[in-house]
Amino acid sequence: MSAPPPVRRPPPSFAPRFTLSLIYLFSFFFLYCMILAAPALVEVFKGLPPQIDSDLAAQQAAEEAARVAVKDAIQPRLWLAVAASVLTTALGAWRKFLPGLGER
Repeated sequence: MSAPPPVRRPPPSFAPRFTLSLIYLFSFFFLYCMILAAPALVEVFKGLPPQIDSDLAAQQAAEEAARVAVKDAIQPRLWLAVAASVLTTALGAWRKFLPGLGER
């Protein structure tokens, strides 16, 4: 007698590859934006006075300085973050490194 043929499982009925790829894309974009903004934020936080909790004007000035520093750091390099996140997502899917995108 011959062995029974191997049972093939049917493919999954729902495979959210597009949704997962969007989640990965936006996650990498957020990560790269934070990496680009981190040096500017460190410089702003080094320049802050030690106690600004009680002084509302100093706190608002510090928030505005942080906002301007992040904007100046990210705005010229925004396309770099977009390109890096698209490239990372594409390479991760191609090399089957990202969970949920490599199975077919």
